[in-house]
Amino acid sequence: MNTDRSVKVKDIVEKFQMEVLYRGTDYETETLTITDVNRPGLQFVGFFDYFDPRRLQIIGKAETMFLKSFSSAERRKCFEDLFKYEIPALVISRKLDVFPECMEMAQKYGRTLLRTEHTSVEFTSMTIDFLNHELAPMITRHGVLMDVYGEGVLILGDSGIGKSETAIELIKRGHRLVADDAVEIRRIGDTLTGTAPELIRHYLEVRGIGVVDIQKLFGMSGVKSATQIDLVIQFERWQDEKFYDRLGLDEAHTQIMGVPIPLLTIPVSAGRNLAGIVELAVMNNRQKKYGINSAREFVEQIDSHIDHQAAQEKNR
Repeated sequence: MNTDRSVKVKDIVEKFQMEVLYRGTDYETETLTITDVNRPGLQFVGFFDYFDPRRLQIIGKAETMFLKSFSSAERRKCFEDLFKYEIPALVISRKLDVFPECMEMAQKYGRTLLRTEHTSVEFTSMTIDFLNHELAPMITRHGVLMDVYGEGVLILGDSGIGKSETAIELIKRGHRLVADDAVEIRRIGDTLTGTAPELIRHYLEVRGIGVVDIQKLFGMSGVKSATQIDLVIQFERWQDEKFYDRLGLDEAHTQIMGVPIPLLTIPVSAGRNLAGIVELAVMNNRQKKYGINSAREFVEQIDSHIDHQAAQEKNR
């Protein structure tokens, strides 16, 4: 699992089309490694306890109006105290004017100074969402990831067992491909999100045919860039000597980066309609989310019928 991830400050500048007011000495190499940002209101009154200089610093209208009440010398000290720390950058929101003392201290300490047209709340929200995705722990799994009826399905199995062929049939039925062969899985909070590596996005390999571009063959309706993983389906070759649950009472789960995901094992043999089985599995899994378990209801009806028959025999 890759947890040592970072985002360059200049990538955020490019992502959100920010204005670079001053390039710090480390602008080309400076990175962010945590998802939090900070509005340095408390720091401007000298409170630096628990201050984390690794965070992106943002000042908006409230901080600007507060600093306007200070003298030039007091503002200079505020910015000097802040820029003494090796912060990645200071962002000014709402396209607000820059205090001369801010620019002076940024140049003195070589800190990057940026500006955005967004409000502080808008920019904070967008940045945290972006950093949560980019800095999330990630692993790569060999398999196929599909969006079936709005549910993310990760299909696993040995090479050549029929994962890609099943994906083609599902796409023909109106479902969407997210990734084939290599699936990048990120944990964001308690959810798992899967995507395809950029180089192989929208491509799918079918033995005997080769690599095909699903987007060009089926259009945008046949692909999806990312999806939350709701169900894992494991394809395995049919073994006559192995017992398979025929009622569906066994509810297995698998752990991916510590997140439990429902797991369904499907034995593969000649003549089985795997695409139809996957669709059925997805619909059944969705029903379970809403508290409907057909297998349990079936067993309860059988038990009730047996109990009723036993009671009738006893009363004869």
